[in-house]
Amino acid sequence: MSSARFGAKSRIVARFAVVATLAALTAGCFQPMYAERSDGKPGLRDKLLGVEVPPLSYPNGSPQARVGVAIRNALQFKLYGSATGLPPTYKLVLRFNQSKTSLIIDPATALPTSENYGIDANYALIEVVTGKQVLTGNTFARVTYDIPGFQRFARARAFRDAEDRAAVEIADNINTRLASFFFAGT
Repeated sequence: MSSARFGAKSRIVARFAVVATLAALTAGCFQPMYAERSDGKPGLRDKLLGVEVPPLSYPNGSPQARVGVAIRNALQFKLYGSATGLPPTYKLVLRFNQSKTSLIIDPATALPTSENYGIDANYALIEVVTGKQVLTGNTFARVTYDIPGFQRFARARAFRDAEDRAAVEIADNINTRLASFFFAGT
């Protein structure tokens, strides 16, 4: 019985030794995405700072203009950490559509009590020097918000908060895709 325990323990130790050896061999392969490069090439942060995010072309005062500004501001903060970056080497062209769907309807009042707000965005990354489109993609965001009964201002505020949350989610998705493109080159 003790030899069976010894055999089981030795197999566990052998497995652990194999895993530790493989981990040690691959430890040098890891490179953090946002780390400064030691080979003189620009790092990911420098490449993201070179992406220009021009204002979106929606009519002033329209609901799309407000959401477009929210997406642009969130994206600039994610890319640069502020409102401006370095001189542009790339330009990001962005278009989006909005949607709203009622999820739950109150049977007594026939008013929605919960809605889903969505943004579907298409974007293209264009190299400034050549004018060549180097990356295209699309992303979406869906957020749910509750609508209080007959409280008109609370309803409007809940909708605006949903727009803002969806705009930040779109900016996160685009930032992640751009970082992946610049890091991996695909």
